[in-house]
Amino acid sequence: MSIPGTLGEIAGAAAAVEALEKADPNASLLTKGMAAVAGFKGAGALEALIERRTQDGAGDSEQAEQA
Repeated sequence: MSIPGTLGEIAGAAAAVEALEKADPNASLLTKGMAAVAGFKGAGALEALIERRTQDGAGDSEQAEQA
């Protein structure tokens, strides 16, 4: 895992907690923790999807050049 990837996951966790606090200012610590984990995992999954799509796109352009 790269440093920018980790920073993206941390930003996802922080954004999820901020969104929760806007929606429910009286949210419990457990709920905030669950939101942080969900944001962290979601950002990681999004990064993996983008990386996979980027690699697939590179493979598609190589195949087009060979044809």
